[in-house]
Amino acid sequence: MKYKIQSTLLFFLAFSLKTYSQEKGNDQVKQKFTLSGTVANSLNNETLIGANITIPEINTTITTNSYGFYSITLPKGDYTIIISNTGFDNIEEKISLSESIKRNFVMSEKSKAIEEVVIKANSTKANIQKPEMSVNKLSIAIIKKMPAVMGEVDILKSILQLPGVSNAQEGSSGFNVRGGSVDGNLVLLDEAIVYNTSHLFGFFSVFNSDVIKDLKLYKGGIPANFGGRISSVLDIYQKEGNNKEYHASGGIGAISSRLLVEGPLVKEKSSFVVAGRASYAHLIMKLANEPNSAYFYDLNAKLNYKLNDKNNLFLSGYLGNDNMNFNDGFINTYGNSILNVRWNHIFSDKLFSNASMIYSDYNYGLKLKFVGIDWKSDIKNYNFKYDFKHYLSNKLNLSYGLNSIYYQFNPGTIKPFGETSSINPDQIAKKYAFENALYISAEQKISEKLAINYGLRYSYFQRLGKENVSTYENNQPVVFNPELQIYEEAKPTGTITYEKNKKIIDFGNLEPRFSAAYSFNENQSLKASYNRMSQYVHLISNTASVSPLDIWAPSDQYLKPEILDQVALGYFQNFKNGKYSLEVETFYKKIKNKADYIDGAELIANKAIERVLLNGEGRAYGLEIMAKKNTGKLTGWLSYTLSRAEQRTPGRNANEPGINNGEWYRANYDKMHNFSITAAYQFSKKWSFGGIFTFQSGKAATFPNGKYQYQGVTIASYGLRNENSLSAYHHLDLSATYTPKPDKAKRWKSEWVFSIYNVYGRNNAAAFTFGQNTDTGASEVRRMSIFGIIPSVTYNFKF
Repeated sequence: MKYKIQSTLLFFLAFSLKTYSQEKGNDQVKQKFTLSGTVANSLNNETLIGANITIPEINTTITTNSYGFYSITLPKGDYTIIISNTGFDNIEEKISLSESIKRNFVMSEKSKAIEEVVIKANSTKANIQKPEMSVNKLSIAIIKKMPAVMGEVDILKSILQLPGVSNAQEGSSGFNVRGGSVDGNLVLLDEAIVYNTSHLFGFFSVFNSDVIKDLKLYKGGIPANFGGRISSVLDIYQKEGNNKEYHASGGIGAISSRLLVEGPLVKEKSSFVVAGRASYAHLIMKLANEPNSAYFYDLNAKLNYKLNDKNNLFLSGYLGNDNMNFNDGFINTYGNSILNVRWNHIFSDKLFSNASMIYSDYNYGLKLKFVGIDWKSDIKNYNFKYDFKHYLSNKLNLSYGLNSIYYQFNPGTIKPFGETSSINPDQIAKKYAFENALYISAEQKISEKLAINYGLRYSYFQRLGKENVSTYENNQPVVFNPELQIYEEAKPTGTITYEKNKKIIDFGNLEPRFSAAYSFNENQSLKASYNRMSQYVHLISNTASVSPLDIWAPSDQYLKPEILDQVALGYFQNFKNGKYSLEVETFYKKIKNKADYIDGAELIANKAIERVLLNGEGRAYGLEIMAKKNTGKLTGWLSYTLSRAEQRTPGRNANEPGINNGEWYRANYDKMHNFSITAAYQFSKKWSFGGIFTFQSGKAATFPNGKYQYQGVTIASYGLRNENSLSAYHHLDLSATYTPKPDKAKRWKSEWVFSIYNVYGRNNAAAFTFGQNTDTGASEVRRMSIFGIIPSVTYNFKF
């Protein structure tokens, strides 16, 4: 099957080159010229990602790339150019093409008019014909109208309202996509990998919405330039800064405040943006003599410099940290650090390139006084990317490039904590790895009705020394005890020493990608996609969401790379000139080498994690529906997902039962029903309202099915894994935004945001604990909830 897929892709690549050769031959008969340039925001000259350039005469729409660049080659003649983008007024311009032209367009943001806006070229319409599916893009303007916990606008909370996306539990910034685990999401901030997306154990995300320019979520049909994860890609870009004039904006809330400053370094040539955010609840706790504290801060910065019309330099960074201290006996710290240097170069009006050098670091630590341990871990990576976008013709575009990542894993540095600690200093062996990839993909318009996107990515992963690797009998670090009918950790039979940078083991995988869109007419289309992806780094955790106690580990001879195959089919339709839209998708995905843990596995500070892991498999399938109202005073969408996520680990031979008797069981993050309604209403120039209602089936859980006595102690017994569920999760959030002086001419602009999270006070269960009542001796269940009703008010300003 694999070789058939590879042969098919090679055929498609040969076919695309043949098509280009034919078009080039036709150019000799009819002269063609190239129209290229950028699309930017008139307020600050920031380039716009994903803006649509429509040419009605040839029924063609293209979009700007991640840096606002576009290029299209057309026969000599006169054309109407329509530029459209969500939240901006359309531009319509006549162009006579008798030579290659560079034309930069500048778009103006839409005013907050009450009357409905009639759209000539709706951005939703463009997606109908584009061979791109399972992709969602949210504008920052829409996200800021959504209610949020304690008044803090949260990007990750907003994507939870999309079909196919759910959260592990309330109070978690981690998210699950189409039945995938949290570590299966590739989260990028200006192309840099973000390993932990949460502040304060998930109460907030690490993304300050003030500094975010654009975000896009890929759930399937993932382009070949992305790799390394198997569930989704969340691609986020920061603002570049206003290169015309200086501005500042920010907000003061109940828990945290933020401030952003931007402006030109060299007017209309270079700019900067710096944004900071910090919480101050710990200061209030100190005033109240409260021994516990919790706080976070983050800092975003970006510089850009336009060397000339063909070269741009960017420098961006992020620094964030969390600190939680409970009576000096439990201290938890963690944070992300990111630095990225990028160079955009335009080789010609048809060839655009971007080279990036990226550093990313995620460190986390824990001090436990009652144990006397100070534990620190981290993961660092050094990343080089070089990507090209080749606009061969108006019917064929190529993307190709390479990516190299060097990893350093520190599973744990252990030190004594406290004067009476009996812990001896120790260092769990550090691990090193090197991941490389090459890719090429093509987007091709076969006919007026059919467009396809196809590509191939080759990834190669090496586990490197310096390291002492344990060996085991029969190469099995986990053994089965037939007498007790349990899996146990095997004893090493020896060690193999690998010197620095020596290869321990390597893996190579071909990852084909394909998607197609067939348009019945300008308002209806049918789309299909297939993608294979490989994941070589894993989150070692028995929890369903990102936690500061989690450990990242590279693939090796025991912890195999996860391999995903996913297919999807979708129907898309626009109604009333794009005023309404409907998206329906169904998907099926299967995963090889899904890691599972033996019963009683100890994960933290484990020097030989392979002794508690077995490789199994996973699968997920479902139906997603999204109905949207795109224009008018009332906008929003309805989202529904019906899905199932399962995994199993059968026995390695006929004498072993495997995990859960080798049967399929629900994944920790499985939720059959996921329904939400998101709405925004512009009541007047001064008042706007927002609301979100969310309903999700309870996540999988394992409850006791009995109990027994052992030496006078009552002990719970458990049945099969995850055969129970927490209670259903649902809540309603409302917000109101008041703008005292909406007059645009005013230099100082401000607004008040009033929000109520969980309006009717639903006590959603985050977990259940089972125990014995100390007074009566009877068994009892305790339900833990995180949030009740949370009202908040935030003052936002801009000048």
